[in-house]
Amino acid sequence: VDGLNSIPGFRCHRPHGAFYVFPNIEGTGYSSQRMADYLLYEAGVACLSGTAFGQFGEGYIRFSYANSIENINKALDRIREAVSKLANDEANIEG
Repeated sequence: VDGLNSIPGFRCHRPHGAFYVFPNIEGTGYSSQRMADYLLYEAGVACLSGTAFGQFGEGYIRFSYANSIENINKALDRIREAVSKLANDEANIEG
């Protein structure tokens, strides 16, 4: 959770059960589906769009953390890098 919260535009609460986290990504300015697709193709990290759980899931994505700490940290690094690239690409387009 701390790793997700360190990514600009992501806000995540600690889960109270199961092995999923459901970070809010509204701060990125991207839809849930667009972010899920981007992370899969750009970072090689699979997640589900929050809208897979209904219309009120917009603004969220879901990750499973049923994996080793090493793999979770690798995924966080990939996500952080991909989101940073996305922000830089947007900045270059805007100005």
